Amino acid sequence: MKPTKQLHQEVIEQCKNNNAKSQIQLYNLYCKAMFLVAKRIVNDTFLAEEVMQKAFIKAFKNIDTYKNEVAFGAWLKKIVVNQSIDELKKKKFDFVDVNEKVIVAIDDEDWQVEDSISIEDVKNAMTKLKEKYKLVVTLYLIEGYDHQEISEILNITENTSRTHLLRGKIELKELLQKEKYVTRY
Repeated sequence: MKPTKQLHQEVIEQCKNNNAKSQIQLYNLYCKAMFLVAKRIVNDTFLAEEVMQKAFIKAFKNIDTYKNEVAFGAWLKKIVVNQSIDELKKKKFDFVDVNEKVIVAIDDEDWQVEDSISIEDVKNAMTKLKEKYKLVVTLYLIEGYDHQEISEILNITENTSRTHLLRGKIELKELLQKEKYVTRY
């Protein structure tokens, strides 16, 4: 039996030859994970499905550009993230660049919340963030991108990414505190 990585590589090579069976196989391997990535960014099930479909079409059209320098999943994830952002931009979502001279020092690792706050509480609160903050928080905290990558993906400065993350973190904490305060009574 062939190792999984070698098997994946063979499927990818067959996709480069427009093999429909291999495309379906590759789609089935990655569709659930890519749907979750899209849903976290666009926060809409139907739009996430559409994003995922468009991303796979782009991936199959451009699969010849995949050079095995990174894992295929990472390559595909970048396409899904970019497609998600394109869909948000279609909804007239604008980023406001923060003045370059404003320097904000933040501790990116300080994401602690009370033990009584569940993951579901955090997810629900994130859906209520302003779009520009939610997107940066999602890309940073959940998808694992750094500020340089976020600035490239969103076409904003690294400083703007840091500022949106800080403001999103503050807004998220306020939402969580408000929710917990309201549910106590």
